[in-house]
Amino acid sequence: MMWTVTARSLAACVVSVPVALTVGAPVAGAQPPGVCNPYLRQCAGNVVVGDDVQGDTHITGTGIVKTIDCGNRTLLVNGGGNQITALGTCWAVTVQGNGNIVVADNVINDVTVYGWDQTVLYKNGAPKIWDRGRELGMTNVVNRVAS
Repeated sequence: MMWTVTARSLAACVVSVPVALTVGAPVAGAQPPGVCNPYLRQCAGNVVVGDDVQGDTHITGTGIVKTIDCGNRTLLVNGGGNQITALGTCWAVTVQGNGNIVVADNVINDVTVYGWDQTVLYKNGAPKIWDRGRELGMTNVVNRVAS
């Protein structure tokens, strides 16, 4: 069997979807001008107050008790039984392992928690909360507390 495609048969296959455009409104899926690397959270034109500064703070170990200055960076804590106090503003806080306690002054973007028996408390900010441990039935505490 052989199919013949003509302009008329091709036009019959085209589906038209009405789209309302507002003058000056960004087009859906439009990228900001320049280079955008979402993995590094560096997107041109996406500047927000307290935007992320490169050079994340990594704390890896067991039983570490430490006070750090977040400096608009991401704080990553990996291990067990760590007690971290994060002063200043953190872009994000990510905790992995078990039994870690993190108290942050301010979190801008997100708090992501993996593992179980984790506690992340933040005094200011409205970050997106991703409790990946709870999704798997593990108990974690992630809350905003009075300063």
